[in-house]
Amino acid sequence: MKKSLMVVLAAVLVFAIVAAAQQPAKKLKVFISVDMEGVSGLVNWDETDIKGPDYPLFRKLMTEEANAAISGALAAGATEIVVRDAHDSARNILPDLLRPEAQLIREWSGPLSMMEGIDKSFDAVVFIGYHARAGTPNAVLKHTMSLSVFDLILNGVRQPEAGWNAAIAGYFDVPVVFVSGDAAICSQVREIIGNVETVAVKEGIGKAAKMIHPSKSQELIQKGVAAALRNLKAYKPYKPTPPYKLEIVFTEENLAQAASWVPGAIRTGERSVAFTSSDFMDIIKYFHVVRL
Repeated sequence: MKKSLMVVLAAVLVFAIVAAAQQPAKKLKVFISVDMEGVSGLVNWDETDIKGPDYPLFRKLMTEEANAAISGALAAGATEIVVRDAHDSARNILPDLLRPEAQLIREWSGPLSMMEGIDKSFDAVVFIGYHARAGTPNAVLKHTMSLSVFDLILNGVRQPEAGWNAAIAGYFDVPVVFVSGDAAICSQVREIIGNVETVAVKEGIGKAAKMIHPSKSQELIQKGVAAALRNLKAYKPYKPTPPYKLEIVFTEENLAQAASWVPGAIRTGERSVAFTSSDFMDIIKYFHVVRL
């Protein structure tokens, strides 16, 4: 009787093991938005421009930092990875050097801009090579989306590109879990969206910067992305509360005047305009139109 029971239990155990092995692996879909100003070693606008003599080097380093993020995502079990080239022409990452496990989005397309391709099917967002908002002290190549924008204020909070893009991810209920760039953006993004894994690859000293070696940066990015994705429950989407009010302070008065012509926009100062909506997608589209 005991022997028969043991046989039955063994059969049940074998069946359970086989069934577990046949279960489809849990999906982990990761969106990686890659900018350039926050890449390790980079410190001058020439290095971000296709006409600059050192641009080929830094687009390669940009690609390698993207690869480090991909490697970290894969180590954490990512089953699908989408990389968004999010700098200038959106044609910087070298496709042939990017890890083949990821899909690449190049060129500009619509109002989601640096987040083009994001949707509710993603589990996490990663920002690579990001920088601080315009006017930030001791920050490398600080600006906010466009050199014509001095300040971007969403529901009273001054936003760097990372904050704005985190709000876009939040619109789709996807959390930002990791950010790399200079020390200033790492600090800003924690202040705005709360808990997030960060890696500072350089620290601004006026116009100069103190760097860590690119290979060390890539190592830290890989480890940081893997750690963040293994602890997804610790992160929440950044979701400002409606109604949404976006105030843009431009560098020139004529830009604010033009932005005020959009129905619903209100001129709030010599160089500023505000737009309010209960639908965040309206806010996204408005900013896309007036910052061009």
